[in-house]
Formats: sequence, C-alpha cells, structure tokens
Amino acid sequence: MSVTDVNTNTVAETPELSPVDMNLEVVTLPVSDIDRAKRFYQSLGWRLDIDLVIGDSVRSVQFTPPHSATSIQFGKGRTTAAPGSAQRLVLVVTDIDAAREELISRGVDVSEVVEQRPPGFGSPGRSYFATASFSDPDGNSWLLQEITTRLPGREWEDQPADVASLADLLRETAEHHGLFEAVSRTTGGTGARPTRALGSREARLRTRPRRPADTWLR
Repeated sequence: MSVTDVNTNTVAETPELSPVDMNLEVVTLPVSDIDRAKRFYQSLGWRLDIDLVIGDSVRSVQFTPPHSATSIQFGKGRTTAAPGSAQRLVLVVTDIDAAREELISRGVDVSEVVEQRPPGFGSPGRSYFATASFSDPDGNSWLLQEITTRLPGREWEDQPADVASLADLLRETAEHHGLFEAVSRTTGGTGARPTRALGSREARLRTRPRRPADTWLR
C-alpha cells in the first residue's frame, strides 16, 4: 500500500465534528514537592487561582499562564503519574525572543531559540518553527513556540472576530458600496438592473475564505 493510499483512507474514515463544545480547561502536572512547584510557577509570573486543601490526602494548586484559556493543576491525590513525566507542554507566544528574555530575567534556565522547519514547508517567517524549552524543578518540560500567523483551518469558524478583522470588513463593505453606487448611477435609464451594495453580513459571508475542517494543527 502506498503512502497516498494510507493518507486517503485516513481522511475518508474521519468522523464528523462533534456539535458539543469541549474546552480544555486544566492539565494536571505530576510533582514531588507541592510547595517547591508552587514557588516555581509563581516565579514565572503566572496567576495563582487556588491552593485548596481538602483533608490530609487531597490538595489542589492551580495556576494559569497570562491570558491562557488552559490552566495547570498539581498537588496531592491528583495523579498517579511519576513526577516529571509531563513532557513538551506547549506555550504559544507571539515573540519568542521577548518571552525567553522575560523567563530568564525571572531566573528560569531556558534553552536557545532553535528553528526547525519540516521538509515541504516553504512559508515565510518562522511562525510555528521557532522554539525554546525549559523545565520545572521536577523535570516536567515546557516548549515555547512562536506563532504569529495561524495556518488555514487552525481556528474555529464561529470564534469572535477581533477588532482589526471587523475594521477590515467594514472598510471592504464601504469600498463595495462606493463601487456599486457609481455603477448604479452610470446605468440609470439604460434598462440595466441597479446593483445594490453588499451589507456587512453579506460581505463577510462572501469574502471570508473557506477553511477545510480536517486540517487543524490544534
């Protein structure tokens, strides 16, 4: 069986997307010393959400990286995994050099930035390809990854548009409106059907690029 056959069969067997929203909220880290881990993640400048003690056998400590939708938890009675066994937890940043310098200024031992580009990826810049790494005191490892431009299909279609995107849509709608007004004036009295301007919703639906649903990265 060829590589092409394998890829084709894999795509054909992909199930439909689930209609149920599932947000990854928490990742559990295995640590050997709760207070030492707490001091380390506090030193990163992450937000301490809770340090909850429930008796002698259960304790939960939760931190959230700045502006992250996902938090980490560690403590007592949380996981049976060996301390330090969580590997390659990815932290996405827009400027990896600045992020690395910030961590180093806080006393964290961070590797040099490396750029590894898989064969066949000829996109300009180093988005997705520049990484650096560090570990917590137990050896749970983290990977900084610079992403400045998402590849097609890596964002949910229904997520709220940012201000810049909305501004672009409004600007494009205004340009369409001026264009169609001019066409309408010049065709008046010739029997040609007047052309109306696209509304903002129509402009968005017609101009938004379609993204294949089976090509996510994460």
